[in-house]
Amino acid sequence: MAIKALAWMVRAFEPPVYCYHEIVHNQLVVQRFEDSGVVFVDDISEVPEGRPIMLSAHGSAPEVVAAARDRGGYVVDAVCPLVTKVHHEVKTRAGKGYQIVYVGHEGHEEAIGTMAVAPHAIHRVETPEEVAALPEFETPVAVLAQTTLSHREWSGVLAATQDRFPQLWQPGRSDLCFATTNRQSALTEIAARCDAVVVIGSANSSNTNALASLASEAGCQHVYRVNGADELPSDLSGTVGVTAGASAPEDLVRAVIERLAPSQGVEEVQVTQEDEYFPPPRDLRELLSAIDVATLLTIGSDGNDRPTLDDRSIDASDVLESLAPNTAV
Repeated sequence: MAIKALAWMVRAFEPPVYCYHEIVHNQLVVQRFEDSGVVFVDDISEVPEGRPIMLSAHGSAPEVVAAARDRGGYVVDAVCPLVTKVHHEVKTRAGKGYQIVYVGHEGHEEAIGTMAVAPHAIHRVETPEEVAALPEFETPVAVLAQTTLSHREWSGVLAATQDRFPQLWQPGRSDLCFATTNRQSALTEIAARCDAVVVIGSANSSNTNALASLASEAGCQHVYRVNGADELPSDLSGTVGVTAGASAPEDLVRAVIERLAPSQGVEEVQVTQEDEYFPPPRDLRELLSAIDVATLLTIGSDGNDRPTLDDRSIDASDVLESLAPNTAV
């Protein structure tokens, strides 16, 4: 959703379009957008007044959203709906007087944005030892999670938090991202059969790093995280497992498999069928509709014979390929 949303912004506005933080944590995706006129910033004050701004999929602090809107340009918040769910849970629990134990990585954009929702009531931890070091709370306690954690990272800290606070509140539906957990489940199915595992994704991607750790823990002795096909080791042999972080585009995966050139073919292991769909942010949908109507009026058509934009049927990887077709993989 976020990748497609930024692509629509690039097509709707004259460059540059600004984006607060990397739209997703994938080096080549970011590079393709930079080649298309997107400027990524780490502070909203770097954006000239009046320029269009997109806020990244990882979620932004409330004061960042307010600062973006104060710049006077068109603002689209491409926060992942799963992160929005966690922000809502933080706000609701804090409003009811809870202290919140938040399991997340220090310095990660998602964790920073989530903690800023209720900084007076939230305590970030990563390990059972950090749970043990928390103060005694006189109010009810809730536990929430960064969406891109692995089950391994989450389960151990959750168990420690439940032991420490027996009356602990936790959401009825897991905070962990389905795209992350599905990949981890599929990797668990194949890792023990592999002589080597290649994980495609960037070093700053939490869910990519979780996949690499999971492959090692499953007993695979040779695990390689690569940004693209050009970083593959030249001496891979035997059965090679290939997986990718949630924001790695499909053409990147295809390029890696083509470079591996498996002599005995490719077996695809699927553990579930993903059919979830997140539409573009509302503000962007309204903008695209307005642009479409204006275009129709300009060419003198009533639009009755013109198909509407079917975002659901468009794959983000296809959008990226069309956005920067000359970008090397």
